[in-house]
Formats: sequence, structure tokens, C-alpha cells
Amino acid sequence: MMDHDAKIFVAGHRGLLGSAIVRALRIAGFMNLITRSRDQLDLRDNGAVRVLFERERPDYVFLAAARVGGILANGTLPVEFLVENLAIQNSVLIAACDTQVKKLLFLGSSCIYPRMAPQPIREEYLLTGPLEPSNRAYALAKIAGIELCNACRSEYGSNFISVMPTNLYGPDDNFDLTTSHVLPALLRKIHIAKMRADTTVSVWGTGTPRREFLHVTDAADACLFLMNHYDSAEIVNVGTGEEITIGDLAQSIAEIVGYNGEIVYDTSRPDGTPRKVLDVSRLIGLGWRPCIALKAGIARVYQEVDKSAWLDPGSRPSQQGNSAFDATQNDPDLSLHGAACLPDSDRYRRERNPIQVSP
Repeated sequence: MMDHDAKIFVAGHRGLLGSAIVRALRIAGFMNLITRSRDQLDLRDNGAVRVLFERERPDYVFLAAARVGGILANGTLPVEFLVENLAIQNSVLIAACDTQVKKLLFLGSSCIYPRMAPQPIREEYLLTGPLEPSNRAYALAKIAGIELCNACRSEYGSNFISVMPTNLYGPDDNFDLTTSHVLPALLRKIHIAKMRADTTVSVWGTGTPRREFLHVTDAADACLFLMNHYDSAEIVNVGTGEEITIGDLAQSIAEIVGYNGEIVYDTSRPDGTPRKVLDVSRLIGLGWRPCIALKAGIARVYQEVDKSAWLDPGSRPSQQGNSAFDATQNDPDLSLHGAACLPDSDRYRRERNPIQVSP
């Protein structure tokens, strides 16, 4: 268990998951946090990262920093996705190993699994088949990070754990139409179609691929839970274990946004992996489960995010209001698993009483 006076470094604290981890830590009473913006520290720079670790001597590390993006970004920038993620991981993991941090949590991705892995995807399916070509460079970098965590563990006794979250979404997401993931891209695209009174909106692919989505508040809570309760070398999936087709996702978003036009599918564009849903029985068995139902979570994101610049194709909207989700125990529309998803009062307080985090 982390002591409340421990020094905790969150690498990537301004990203979607990193910012949620910072919020969760502070709400839980962890105030001795170490964060650095890109301007202050280039995590790809081995020397600069080592100086930080030697100077600050963090006790715990959440490695949430990464170069991320959707199908378009992965397909057009494979060199950057491979090289930059390897550099970030190598810098942080080696510095953490050398300075003997008490524990590190490395965040991977569900894209590490084979394209045609049996569904739902169990942790042991890693490296049992070919990867999805559209994001192979990113996946290989994340697999290398897992291997380096285990190498540090076996050679130096480092307590490094690896967590594989499913597709995440939240108010601090990247809504850029050329680099974002599918859910934020659809949310912005359909909002634009509504504002312009377009009769149709185009969605990449056939609409048939099946995906799983987890609100970032739930993901951050799972990370804190695992940092406190898990010490094994085996990777852990983090998700809901529930899936939805891209077509149904688009329809749900249209209902939330209030768009009444037609959704058409551009079948000349790639679908990506046909189906991807994680088996989360290992995490559930440890005593954690998600709270936030998908449609309610998307609706809250749409309410919170600043949409004023969404008609500008190159802008990235900022959050307005609190970005932690108020999961309401007594409202079945807002809870994924009802009262059972609230295993302890501390977690409920974090979701009911979010606080703002200074940049």
C-alpha cells in the first residue's frame, strides 16, 4: 500500500489517463506528487529523466506517458510511434530501476494482443499470433515495455507491474479529427454534423467491428487499486468486458448529441481489428470492477467538454468544469454494475466529490 506521504511521479500527467490518475491520487489524499510538463522535461531524454529521478527520488511511478493516436495517426507515423514510445519507456524504466523506486505501474494497451486473438482476450494470449497491421508499431513498443518491466524485475528485483487498459475516453481526450481515437472523433464529427445541419455523416469502415470502452475515471481508479493490491509480473487487463459495434456506438452518440441525420459508412477506409474485448476476470477476481456505463459516460463527456472550437478542424477542445464523473449509485442509467461497483466508501467519495487539479 502506498503511504500518503510517499513521493509519486506521474509521467504523462497532462494526458487523458495521466490527468485522471493525478485527480484520483489527490482526491485520495496523496499530495506529494511529482509532475513535469513536456516543456520542463523531455521523457525521451535519458539524461534528463535520470537527473529527475536522482534529484526527486520518487517512491512510486505511474508511467502513463506515450505517443498515442487512432488508425490514421498510427498508419501515417509508424516511425514516430515506435521510436518515441521506446525512448520514453526506456528512459523512465531504467531510471526507476537504477534509483530503486518501491513500485512502478507501466501502462500498455490492448493493441498488444494478436489481431485474431480469441475473444474475450485473456492476458495469456500475448505473443500468440500476428498483430493488427494498422497499429503494429505502437503495439510492438508497448510489448517491449512489458518485457523491460519483467527484465528489471528478474534481474534487479524491481517491483514493476504492467497494466493493459482497453479503449479509454473522457473529457480530457484528444478530439483532433486526424489523430484521435474512434470515440472522441465520432463525438466531434457528429456534433459538427448537427451544428451544420448536415443530412449525413460519414464513419470510417463498415461499422461492424466490435470495441470495448472504459471511462478514464474508472481506469484511473483501477490503476490506484492495482498499485496498492497487485505485485505480480503477469500483465493485467483493465476494462469493462462489454462490447459495442462501431455502428451502434455512432448511433448512441447521435442520440446523445441530438443528431437526426443519416450515418453512412465509408467502406474504402480500414476497419482495424474485427473484434476486441478484454477478459477482465483477473482484475475482477482481485476485487475491482468498473462503475460508469458507456452511454451515461459519453453523455457526461459531451456535457463537460468545451465544444466552442469544434467547427475548427485543427483545434483540440479543453475541458470545462470537473472532469471526474459523478457516478450515482441509485440511478441504474449511470451505473454499470449498480451498487456492487462501489466496493468501498473511498472510491465513492472520489467520484461523488471531484476536485479540480491545477495545471
